[in-house]
Amino acid sequence: TLSAQTEAPFYEEWWFLLVMALSSLILILLVVFALVLHGQSKKYKNCSTGKTISNVEESVTLDNGGFTALELNSRHLNI
Repeated sequence: TLSAQTEAPFYEEWWFLLVMALSSLILILLVVFALVLHGQSKKYKNCSTGKTISNVEESVTLDNGGFTALELNSRHLNI
């Protein structure tokens, strides 16, 4: 007598197990990456010193669009 099932099911094949392992690895890496980004954004939102730094920077800005180019403006070049 012959068995009705001569080959192993597809979920026991090496290629299926490899695809599932790689898919799981990619999914785990995406979850870790999302959690790291979420933690970084929460860290910067909770930081209250950023608001005071931006106020200090606004008071120090120059007339040339906020770029500190004092050395270039004060230096005279002979052409």
